[in-house]
Amino acid sequence: MLVTVRDVLVRDRPEVSLPSDAEHDHEPRQCRRRAPQASPYAAYSIASRTAHAQQDTWRQVPAVLLTTAPAAGYHQYQVTVPARWTAPDGTHRTGTILAAPGTTAGRTVMIWVNVAGRLTGDPPLQQSQVRGQAVLAAVLTPLAVGFILLCAGLLAHVVLGRRRLAAWDTDWQVTEPQWTRGR
Repeated sequence: MLVTVRDVLVRDRPEVSLPSDAEHDHEPRQCRRRAPQASPYAAYSIASRTAHAQQDTWRQVPAVLLTTAPAAGYHQYQVTVPARWTAPDGTHRTGTILAAPGTTAGRTVMIWVNVAGRLTGDPPLQQSQVRGQAVLAAVLTPLAVGFILLCAGLLAHVVLGRRRLAAWDTDWQVTEPQWTRGR
């Protein structure tokens, strides 16, 4: 089944009212006014669904450090340390986590895991990050489209220039013997 941007916008953002297809046929300007909005709305929709899925399935659990965290290097605020934790399903897990330098063995550190107990690394996406991704899409989409059009124009210029030079070369091969015959 083909899902259009219109389906995504209307499904995930009920407050968005898009003109019907019949209105698009009669007023193409409506479509052009809505097209730049499609990318940020689609980015917002995708990131929002991802954030909700992460918030529903990721859990913060305590992890006990198995060794003391080593001293930090230059501009290093966290170091890797082996630790053990209990997954949300009750299984015991071990792995390498990030902790503050110098944290002693046996100390508890809170970590984010998925339902299977595997480390996720970062906390779930927050609403401010979702909005940031939509703003980034709104800014980068016109720039990307402009860059693609610029590249297409340059490619067309090069191809047409080569074609023009090849045609001149063919014409010159016909004309040149007539010009140089009398010399």
